[in-house]
Amino acid sequence: MSEQLRVSRRVFIAFSGAAAAGGLTLALAPSRANASEAATFQQPFLRIGADGLVTVFAKHLDMGQGIWTGLTSIVAEELDADWSQMRVDGAPVDKALYKNLIFGIQTTGGSTSTANSWLQLRRAGATARAMLVQAAASKWRVPAEELQVSRGIVSHHDKRRAGFGELAAAAAALPVPTEPPLKPASAFALLGHALPRLDAAAKSHGVPMYAIDIERPGMRVALLQRPPRFGAVLASVDDRAAREVPGVVDVVQVPGGVAVIAEHTWAAIEGRRALQVTWQEDRAEKRSSAELAAEFKRLATAGDAVVCATRGDAAGAMSRAVSVVEAEFEMPYLAHAPMEPLCAVGEWLDGRCEVWAGIQNQTADQAALARILELPLERVTLHTLYAGGSFGRRATFSSDWISEFAQVLKATRGAYPVKLMWTREDDIRGGFYRPLNLHRLRAGVAADGSLLAVEHMIVAQSFLFGAPKPGVAQRPDPTVFEGHFASRYDVADASLRWVNAEVGVPVQMYRALSHNHTSFAKEVFIDELARRAGRDPLAYRLAHLSAHPRQAAVLRLAAEKAGWSTPWAEGVALGLAVQEANNGTFVAQVAQVRLEGGAVQVERVVCAIDCGIVLNPDIVRSQVEGGIAFGLGGALHGRITLDEGRVVQSNFNDFAQLRLTEMPRAIEVHFIEGGSSPTGVGEPGSVLIGAAVANAVARLTGRPVRSLPLLESGALTTR
Repeated sequence: MSEQLRVSRRVFIAFSGAAAAGGLTLALAPSRANASEAATFQQPFLRIGADGLVTVFAKHLDMGQGIWTGLTSIVAEELDADWSQMRVDGAPVDKALYKNLIFGIQTTGGSTSTANSWLQLRRAGATARAMLVQAAASKWRVPAEELQVSRGIVSHHDKRRAGFGELAAAAAALPVPTEPPLKPASAFALLGHALPRLDAAAKSHGVPMYAIDIERPGMRVALLQRPPRFGAVLASVDDRAAREVPGVVDVVQVPGGVAVIAEHTWAAIEGRRALQVTWQEDRAEKRSSAELAAEFKRLATAGDAVVCATRGDAAGAMSRAVSVVEAEFEMPYLAHAPMEPLCAVGEWLDGRCEVWAGIQNQTADQAALARILELPLERVTLHTLYAGGSFGRRATFSSDWISEFAQVLKATRGAYPVKLMWTREDDIRGGFYRPLNLHRLRAGVAADGSLLAVEHMIVAQSFLFGAPKPGVAQRPDPTVFEGHFASRYDVADASLRWVNAEVGVPVQMYRALSHNHTSFAKEVFIDELARRAGRDPLAYRLAHLSAHPRQAAVLRLAAEKAGWSTPWAEGVALGLAVQEANNGTFVAQVAQVRLEGGAVQVERVVCAIDCGIVLNPDIVRSQVEGGIAFGLGGALHGRITLDEGRVVQSNFNDFAQLRLTEMPRAIEVHFIEGGSSPTGVGEPGSVLIGAAVANAVARLTGRPVRSLPLLESGALTTR
């Protein structure tokens, strides 16, 4: 009994959770590489085994949003399967089969997963069902029209019955129907109901494997020392002290910095700490946040803006206005800060590369590995695991983190499998942020307070086109200005301009693309216009939404459920906001805020959402609730600042996330079902809460809130 028992945290969680349930199960769903030989029916999107289990191959990454459950439910509905027989696995990398139909490559983002897989998966399920039915009809020598399918069983007048597994082999030998009929929505038995998430129990027991959990024989752990300023490059390194750290096996230089390779994580951390590195910083970004803010203000009036949209004659209408209202909005850099920092495991052996990671951008990441390791694409295999969040960080166009991993493999010449890990500090200071941005809005107002014209200027970096190039005409970048004022409200005369700021800080897509900042600017601005006109903010918005009926509908519902027209208690106010977010989802939120002695508490949030067909109300509700928490944390605290080009923040102590005491005591989610297909819900719930809270605070204090984070914009604190 004196021998020490070594138990990993994950095994402990798995044991504890299972023991509490009265048993211990550490089973993983079989991967494609070791799939059971009992699989007897297979299409690109699903497999049916002789055991009756149906495995759906999801082409999109599940980062915690429940998308694998949602996609599986689409197949189960058309297949008429029983939910208990459904399984899911990540699809292999194959652009031809699994590309995102919107982006043209295999990737996940923009809340597009459900929308662009909807018909594909319905047809896959309907096709498999038709073939199973035909197999049973042939076996029993009865017309296929006389057969029924329910909960994974094909039957004939309740006299003959066969499970999917019994029919799978025969079905696989049949011709594939080209146009199988799809169910009408009125016949849905699973969709629209709260099906249990496929990953909930397993995650509660610590079963699913993330990249950090992957172990390979002889594997080494790598950490990268990156430059403290963006744009700096390695000048020299003294690695003698690092090599003397017990457990360190190698130190290699790669384009992004210096990698320390060790037998375990702690040795890699200590070895990296012992490095003596000198950086060449001639081209590094050295400005502070204050200097960048001043530069953005200068650019807003410099006259070099790109015209992105026009309607009518904004300048002429502005000259005829009774009054002109101007406002400026500033929003900082934000780190994505997923709960799982970046990590990849892989090996390069015998002319092949195999990688395990929470991969969001499969096509680009496979191409980066192939290019750096000089391999054909077909010799690079990616295993898409669950990811603990992303919010856009894993989907850089440059495949930065996977490229770093490939460079480490190349530098070590494939001598051993490598796990490249990022610490939390690496994540916060590693770049690829939500862009710093400045919005300048001018509105021409008629005598009755209604809008005549709007001029909207945005200064922000482009992550789609990069920095402006001398002599090259700048194209409008829609990912900078989607959701802008004139695209969401009725304005007869409007203009939108944008300046692509040249800054050395790497930027990247952030949850909901540009909606996460255009929504704040436009919703706070229209609230201010309503107050100046002496109009109710709800009525004022509705008066300018006649051309946007679905926005008006969610706005009315949220206001009604929140009790907008009822008197408020002392020190309490409601603020509202509305947006047609990316991928055609419409959302409105009302925040109930209490202010006492300068301390703000968001007591209640009411959200109305129109996301087309609601596949699983529990998942949609949880995504909206999570989005509100994410957006509120960013609105209250979120800010990455620079001091002479160096990122100040390093971890959750100074890049704070929403605390439990700051979470609204109640969140209500109400649905409006519209359209014949589902739209995205992973991002839209996060974009409005900052504006809704800011508008409530402005009503309480009489001062508009025009910058984020809210707790840095004035004398506000939280309890």
